[in-house]
Amino acid sequence: MLKPEDFFDLEQNYLKALFDGCQYVWEGLKNIRSFIKANLNPNVAGIRKGSSFVSSDRVLYKGRVIEEGLEIDSSRNQVIEKGQILEGATIIYAGACLMDDNICIGQGTVIEPGALIKGPAIIGDYNEVRQGAYLRGNVIVGNHCVIGHTTEMKTAVMLGESKAGHFAYIGDSILGRVNLGAGTKLANLKIIDSNVVLKINEKNYDTELRKFGAILGDGVETGCNSVTSPGSLLSKDVLLYPNTTARGYYAPLSIVKNKQVHHIQERK
Repeated sequence: MLKPEDFFDLEQNYLKALFDGCQYVWEGLKNIRSFIKANLNPNVAGIRKGSSFVSSDRVLYKGRVIEEGLEIDSSRNQVIEKGQILEGATIIYAGACLMDDNICIGQGTVIEPGALIKGPAIIGDYNEVRQGAYLRGNVIVGNHCVIGHTTEMKTAVMLGESKAGHFAYIGDSILGRVNLGAGTKLANLKIIDSNVVLKINEKNYDTELRKFGAILGDGVETGCNSVTSPGSLLSKDVLLYPNTTARGYYAPLSIVKNKQVHHIQERK
């Protein structure tokens, strides 16, 4: 019920190693820094050129940084060189900020103007880091994810196909294949100075974490302006309604609306 595989399909996911040795899913949060240290292959030094501000559109393609002789089709996020589409080219638009060299960006990813990324950070393939996004460090982004306008991430993981398109806060959290409605906030710090302790089925679990946002399993969807309290666990296919605050553990296929929890047999 509380194992990583109870929340995520990890068999084909290269980030599976994040949960090595974990009995409980939240223990993956403790491995973020060590995972990044072991797997980070920085590749933005040639883009930064010693400056955090990217002053012109730059393309990362097969290990080389290209600045001239390119046509960038922003409507399709395609790069064309001498009439040929560069499949898998990464685009870093002018106006993005890469604060240090401890950043790795995968192929086919787009970093829009106004996005700010602090290392250490691993950003995988075919992601969108949109205007105004703020990645504060110790961030892992899988493949095919969206970090949207004014979305902030810190010490957090998107495992893949994770969408946070608008006005979200994602702190000390792990997201599977989810979609966050605009304004979703994953609160990560208790008001009282103590570890996050979970009470599930009358049993207490001391997570040994002072900061712990939420674990959102595959298929979770949150409505606009929803909030999760520190230490929230939303299992697979949970629906969190707009303007609703979640707290604690929710079983798969739950519908959380205000203070009511309903269960459905299957999701269509």
